[in-house]
Amino acid sequence: RETLSCYANDWKRALEFFNWVETDCHFTHTTDTYNSVIDILGKFFEFDLSWNLIHRMKDNPSSIPNHATFRIMFKRYVTAHLVNEAMGTFNKLDEFGLKDEVSYCNLVDALCEYKHVIEAQELCFGENKNVGFSGLVEMNKTKIYNMILRGWFKMSWWGKCREFWEEMDKRGVVKDLHSYSIYMDIMCKSGKPWKAVKLYKEMKKKGIKMDVVAYNTVIRAVGVSEGVDFAMRVYREMREMGCQPSVVTCNTVIKLLCENGRVREAYAVLAEMPKKGCVPDVITYHCFFRCLEKPREILGLFDRMIESGIRPKMDTYVMLLRKFGRWGFLRPVFVVWKKMEELGCSPDEFAYNALVDALIDKGMLDMARKYDEEMFAKGLSAKPREELGTKLVQGGLDGEQSG
Repeated sequence: RETLSCYANDWKRALEFFNWVETDCHFTHTTDTYNSVIDILGKFFEFDLSWNLIHRMKDNPSSIPNHATFRIMFKRYVTAHLVNEAMGTFNKLDEFGLKDEVSYCNLVDALCEYKHVIEAQELCFGENKNVGFSGLVEMNKTKIYNMILRGWFKMSWWGKCREFWEEMDKRGVVKDLHSYSIYMDIMCKSGKPWKAVKLYKEMKKKGIKMDVVAYNTVIRAVGVSEGVDFAMRVYREMREMGCQPSVVTCNTVIKLLCENGRVREAYAVLAEMPKKGCVPDVITYHCFFRCLEKPREILGLFDRMIESGIRPKMDTYVMLLRKFGRWGFLRPVFVVWKKMEELGCSPDEFAYNALVDALIDKGMLDMARKYDEEMFAKGLSAKPREELGTKLVQGGLDGEQSG
């Protein structure tokens, strides 16, 4: 699975490797390894190939399709805006013995997660709702409403979020901890952190026991609206209430400190994390990368992250490539690019575009064109660039160099 993840941006190589280990190395694929390659194929809209693999899975007892298999299919169809195909997939699940409550909730969740909440609402409450599951919606009322509330949140339709929050009261939906956590997050993201703090106080009055997720949102809200020191008070309260901080909690505190220029204190929190049972993750380091302004310090921390066993995400590479490119430093750009290749990660379109932009800014058009063509050959979306004569990228590369 780890090797397949390195081919996440090259579906042909992923599928070749998948088939090779089975035929030449006599490896028996599991449901998990099938799911991994199906996810990669779906990312590139290779749905026919995905279905071929699903039907292959049925022939082997060690790789029977499961809920996760079809959750991936829902996700990839909805991401491609093929909503009817996602719903059609749900209707096929009788064949696999998986047309049940879990799959229904997975479909609704995928629609909400990938900005098709209108269709999710229609599926659950509209005239064309799935009649066989209307009782399920009623039984799981709070859960379904929470998913749709989160869907409006993902759309950033703040007015609709507020309207739906009020509608939950009108329809007698019992708001639970998850409901409040989502709505507090909505208040933070919509630029009203003080309202999130107000909700936090309302929860305490109602006797709703906070979990680490809710506390993480509150710490962020208090930090933004009242300052880092007040956020640290909530952090202490959290621990006094017996709620142990998670990596996300520490990341939230580090982010607040970094945003307020208190980088030394942020480094102190980083050093304390293992003692509190919180192992830093890639997001921890992202907080530092965003605020640091010295290439040498950033590269040193980047090396430290890798040496500690934390694998950079593609977002990490893209962030650093863009940052160094924006500053006009090509050497660090190539250090990051080389490290990405050494770790066996296939660059995505954003990484290529960041590198090509940095090269163009430095007037290195021939090298920029080389990477632009390499990207296009992989089927990735190159940006139209006048400097390279690639205004009509979708129709093919125009090889003439701009004057």
